[in-house]
Amino acid sequence: MSTSPTLSIVIPAYNEAARIERSLAQIFTYLGARAGSGEIIVVDDGSTDGTAEIVRRFGRTRPCSPVRLVVLCNDHNQGKGYSVKRGVLHARGEVVAFTDADLSAPITELPKLIGPIERGECDIVIGSRALDRRLIGKRQPIWRDYAGRLFNLLMRVILGLRFKDTQCGFKAYRRLSVLSIFQEQRIYGFAFDVEILFLAAKRGLRIAEVPVVWNHMPGSRVHLWKDSVRMFLELLKIRWYDWRHRYADAGALAARAPH
Repeated sequence: MSTSPTLSIVIPAYNEAARIERSLAQIFTYLGARAGSGEIIVVDDGSTDGTAEIVRRFGRTRPCSPVRLVVLCNDHNQGKGYSVKRGVLHARGEVVAFTDADLSAPITELPKLIGPIERGECDIVIGSRALDRRLIGKRQPIWRDYAGRLFNLLMRVILGLRFKDTQCGFKAYRRLSVLSIFQEQRIYGFAFDVEILFLAAKRGLRIAEVPVVWNHMPGSRVHLWKDSVRMFLELLKIRWYDWRHRYADAGALAARAPH
């Protein structure tokens, strides 16, 4: 009889054929050396370059591995937020982490995220590039850095959150604490991280931000002007949804959460 994994790692992937196999190999090595069972869930977001088949082929080369590899395919491009949501809701691990497919934060940094959750200290831990910029190796283009700082300022003003970096694609959650929140998620673009953190803070979940090693990887899907405007509008949507009581209250979410 199979047992539920202790750790699930969700990877949203869109046209990642050039690097997904290398990233999977590193994650398999990490999970193989870690105590406890694990699973990897790759959510292919309508890729047109064969990403999903590369993942399946990689899995077939490791038939005896204790690591479970799952591929979920969106029928068309739905957005990073949708893919992470689908992966988290499909996950079975006690702790669910998500990482970008490029592993800009090395998978060896994951203990910084999952450790506090496993010790019962936090419900959510987010990796941060801003807490200790000495840990940044290869820096991103200056325009992206300033755009990120502006977005963080707008987030603080509009939503009142005090995190220094919500957009690093490296986070971990206690699964049972966040399932109902991901079910409430409405933002499927790049600002989905903020929506999850906003709802988690409103529900009183314990959230920690920790510095992680990070290196910029080429091939970003972010377009400066189009995505910056979209993310700003998504911040306004989150505030609007909250004002209009479109999100369930804390009591309703607690009642829906699995026990």
